[in-house]
Amino acid sequence: MATTADIKNGMCLDIDGQYFFITEFLHVKPGKGAAFVRTKLKNVVTGRTLDRTFNAGVKIEEVRIERRPYQYLYKDDMGYNFMNVETYEQIFINGECINGVEFMKEGDILDVVSHAESETVLYADMPTHVILEVTYTEPGLRGDTATNTLKPATVETGATVRVPLFIEVGEKIKVDTRDGSYAERVR
Repeated sequence: MATTADIKNGMCLDIDGQYFFITEFLHVKPGKGAAFVRTKLKNVVTGRTLDRTFNAGVKIEEVRIERRPYQYLYKDDMGYNFMNVETYEQIFINGECINGVEFMKEGDILDVVSHAESETVLYADMPTHVILEVTYTEPGLRGDTATNTLKPATVETGATVRVPLFIEVGEKIKVDTRDGSYAERVR
């Protein structure tokens, strides 16, 4: 058990049977009254954020989590199959638990976050940026660069990304997996 004095960003808490990550916190010591800690929590499963205030010195239940690299192998009817790159153990992960799943291709290495005691997978994170090949896009008009106009492009994983007009089929682009935006062209 930890107390509110141990709170830090990235800490995982068990609140009413649900897991939350602390994204922001602020120790407040008003001139009158008891001190308290104001936190912003993100639900591990749903991704929703909520504000919660704890009185100073209150015991909180910290959850010990571990991050391990896993390689994506393939998808079947049970889910997405991953292999631990250190122990070669294979696991299944549901698609809703993977952040950026639409940009994932076979062989990608993901960070899988799991509960340390029960070994249950909480979620999996794609790398922040991935390099993908454009498989289909409408041809852009030469010289039409006066505005920052974007066009839809389909990448090799089947996802659609908005790209600048000069991007053609067969080119490789860097995509931000957090929001699915175009970052840059890769040569």
